Amino acid sequence: MADLVAADTRVSDLELDLSKSEADLQPVRDRLVRNEHRIADGTVADPKALTSLIEEVQHLGRRISDLEDAELELMEQLDTATATREELRRQVAEIDEGMADLVARRDEKVAAIDAELVEQQAERSTLAPRIPTDLAALYEKLRASHGGVGAAELRQRRCTGCRLEINAAELRAFAAAPADEVLRCEECSRILIRTPESGL
Repeated sequence: MADLVAADTRVSDLELDLSKSEADLQPVRDRLVRNEHRIADGTVADPKALTSLIEEVQHLGRRISDLEDAELELMEQLDTATATREELRRQVAEIDEGMADLVARRDEKVAAIDAELVEQQAERSTLAPRIPTDLAALYEKLRASHGGVGAAELRQRRCTGCRLEINAAELRAFAAAPADEVLRCEECSRILIRTPESGL
């Protein structure tokens, strides 16, 4: 963005310089035309004055040539600066388009997460009354002290809450435990959820 501002400023400055160059050039051209007319129409009878006028015309011609060269150089610089600015504008537009796309995708994902959260909250509200009061209280207590996660899946002999592997003796005890027994991770104390991937 800073590059584009600098490019805009450069173009603006060159346009002003070009206008000033043209403003400087026009009076010199006008004077040259007037002097050439005076020479051509024969109104200057004095040879000395005529010689002086011819010399001035020659001088004005050289001055115009110098001013036109400078103007041409400014025009070339302006063309280059304008092309640079347009390329930067194209890049900024491309970046803006990419950002808009990313924001739209982010908003889509947030909306999907929000919808899933609503769905899970609805499911939780139907399941919560079936959980024994003491187990629900234990879960809430663990959740409050473990960053909102009071229960973790036991997956491939590892607690997904603390990520630590369960030792062999505990695994044997877990495997022998009745299906309705509440299992706890010895490391983080979270309630462990048994699944077919638990490795028991």
